[in-house]
Amino acid sequence: MFEFLGAILLLLVGGMAAVASRARPALCQTAGQSGAVAGSMLGLVAAVRILVSGQPEAMTATWLMPGGGFHLQIDALAAFFLLPVFGLSLVTAVYGRSYLAGRGDGSGLAGCWFHSNLLTAGMASVIAAHDGLLFLVSWEIMALSPFFLVIFDDRRATVRHAAWIYLAATHLGTAFLLVLFVLLGNLAGGSDFDGYAAVLKGNPGLASLVFILALIGFGSKAGIVPVHVWLPEAHPVAPSHASALMSGAMIKVGIYGLVRILTLLGPPQPWWGWLLIAIGASSGVLGVLFAMAQHDLKRLLAYSSVENIGIILLGIGIGVVGLATGMLTLTVIGFAAGLLHVVNHSIFKGLLFLGAGAVQHASHSLEFEQLGGLLKRMPWTGAAFLAGAAAIVGLPPLNGFISEFLLFYSGFAAVLDPAPHIAVAGLIAIIVMGLISGLAAACFAKAFGVAFLGSPRSAEAGNAHEVARPMWAAMALLAVLYLVIGLAAPLVVAALADVVTAATGVATGLVRAQLATVTGPLTTTIAVFGVLIGLALLAWLFRAHLLWARRIGSGPVWGCGYLFPSARMQYTASSFVQPLTTQFHLFVRNRLNVLQHGHIHVYVLYVAATLVALLLWASL
Repeated sequence: MFEFLGAILLLLVGGMAAVASRARPALCQTAGQSGAVAGSMLGLVAAVRILVSGQPEAMTATWLMPGGGFHLQIDALAAFFLLPVFGLSLVTAVYGRSYLAGRGDGSGLAGCWFHSNLLTAGMASVIAAHDGLLFLVSWEIMALSPFFLVIFDDRRATVRHAAWIYLAATHLGTAFLLVLFVLLGNLAGGSDFDGYAAVLKGNPGLASLVFILALIGFGSKAGIVPVHVWLPEAHPVAPSHASALMSGAMIKVGIYGLVRILTLLGPPQPWWGWLLIAIGASSGVLGVLFAMAQHDLKRLLAYSSVENIGIILLGIGIGVVGLATGMLTLTVIGFAAGLLHVVNHSIFKGLLFLGAGAVQHASHSLEFEQLGGLLKRMPWTGAAFLAGAAAIVGLPPLNGFISEFLLFYSGFAAVLDPAPHIAVAGLIAIIVMGLISGLAAACFAKAFGVAFLGSPRSAEAGNAHEVARPMWAAMALLAVLYLVIGLAAPLVVAALADVVTAATGVATGLVRAQLATVTGPLTTTIAVFGVLIGLALLAWLFRAHLLWARRIGSGPVWGCGYLFPSARMQYTASSFVQPLTTQFHLFVRNRLNVLQHGHIHVYVLYVAATLVALLLWASL
């Protein structure tokens, strides 16, 4: 626990030092970056040590706040979720200094570093908290910090609008969490999580109520449909390294909160799993459909986060159905798929947001109709973005393929079960994952093709240049990481045993045995694709050898009468995916406008009305 507390301290000291040195921008950047890098590295040491040892660590102390207690506990589940928090904080800190250079004065830079460090500290504290009051305090710190990151460029009205939408939406979820913890605290006579577990186990009615409150409260932070409204508003306007941290790590804290509550509820009801499957399926499909229709690169990535949260919930939902019905294979493989996708999505979505930031930094735009031809001008960024796109659509042997493989495996295992309702759950998972995978491939073919290929659509895109080395070095680190995870897939899956045990309560030996059944097919699949990729590489090298001594000339190509086409003759972002968006136009056009109309004062009314209604209900 010493390393964890040291990590929090270094993050806070670095942020405060950045504020103190705001009159000197270079020193301000150094202070904020140093605190983030040092604190994140120390936090990673703590998380990895607990995962390797398998021994939880805890700490209790007195504090000045009335009620509750300062109780921290990091088990395998908490340590697993700390990996994307500290890992992405480290990478975004390396990236952030070059990205922020020349953007704003010292006060703006100081505020950005302070609140990004505070966000990391808040997320880590939420994950380590084992007391309801401490959890809520940490949650509020985590919820408020992104507001100041989103509003970084507050001169633009759209930025201010997005920031207020985020603030209203996040406190809608907080209202449900407040009622949840107040209710449990009154019944348990204290705010410690151990007391909550004692009250909830053996009380299915109360457990179901707590599950619903947790699903709405944590789901609004995770970005599930229909409470995802803040993601496509906040991500496009925040600094790109902040967007990477928010999408890659912060929304996963919502998933952590939901899974942690599930561990306290006792044996789950089957309908909990079905509800998670339904929400996961709708979030996954609608998220990728909305992403395809976007004209802004970061807005596309924001909707893609909704899609991937759906994939995570789909896996956890299958796991909950398995846990409720005694199906060990579904329980273990479903939770393993959902939890592994948490880390996988953090890596490739962090890379994609950093790539989008590099595009914006070099071409001064994120609109697809202002981009094009960037691969020749930004080869390193283009290669990294292409690798991230390949990972997010689940191409082997990258990390996104591994978690999606596990989800398909659990779906086929369910289909083969003689119980009809289990088979239906598996069939839904297979169909939904197939649909999401295909649509995601089209979505990111559009994103990469329109932005990086073809001819520049604007003078700024034509004059774009590669970004500074720290920025593409940060992207390269994430690219290497998800390739390593993909190639080491059997070892990674086997290492999930303690994490799945902490999430499900299933004995570690049984979990290891179930995970071992999937490592064999997974190894074979990775080997087959490895051989195919190797053969393709050999064919390319053989061709290069044959052409080595030949003189290769260049000349005009047949262009159907247009040898030098203008940018207007290329596919636009809309025309590229028009065949698909036309098929799904009913879903793409229906964005729940009745609820999500963009009027902030109505969102505030939602928060107030929800809080009052829940408090009145709790007092009855």
